[in-house]
Amino acid sequence: MANATGILSATTAGAATPDVARRTWPRWLALGLTMIAVAVVAVAWDAAGARLLLGALGLLLAVRGVLLVRGARAGVVAADLAARARSLGAVALLAGAASLAVAIASASLSATVLLVGVPVVLLAVSAGLLGRRGGSRRGGQALLVWSLLVTGLIVVTGLAQDWNRAEGLATVVAALGVAVLGLPLLIGAVNLRTLAAAPAPAPVRAGCGACACGAGGCGA
Repeated sequence: MANATGILSATTAGAATPDVARRTWPRWLALGLTMIAVAVVAVAWDAAGARLLLGALGLLLAVRGVLLVRGARAGVVAADLAARARSLGAVALLAGAASLAVAIASASLSATVLLVGVPVVLLAVSAGLLGRRGGSRRGGQALLVWSLLVTGLIVVTGLAQDWNRAEGLATVVAALGVAVLGLPLLIGAVNLRTLAAAPAPAPVRAGCGACACGAGGCGA
């Protein structure tokens, strides 16, 4: 799962060069702000919030899937990750296209997909984190508890009241998840912007080694 996360990320602030940072930070900023805006509108728009949310997620997955497949074919992704990138890209593309088609077709079906999908995704992510070590495992344990509480609340709401209210609750939880995922993008954009503004290192003169200069010059 760690490899999958690395593949799905366009770049990281720690590994990016200043040139890459200059190209990347505006896109990360725009994407983070868009995700938060979509989450807010989805919560406020009762009639089509689920439709908007599912469509936006589907479009994001489809675009990311295409970029992963192209990157693997063009050799942008490391050779040892190319096969995984192609498979992840294909899955993301298919899932995104299906989600987008459902969002376009029906608002009620979109809400039903979120009703079923939100608990499944939360539990799947929790299980993936539990298989790792250190802080990720502790995060998975906390997420598992929260996922079980959310799933129980959705089921109880559907049985005790009606499933329309449960669908609305699932939409709110999904919107919250999208907003939370947008925050690291904003933080990453700030870090990349700082890296992009850093001055370029001074060029090293040809034929001059750092060890010689540190010892008093090339003559030494």
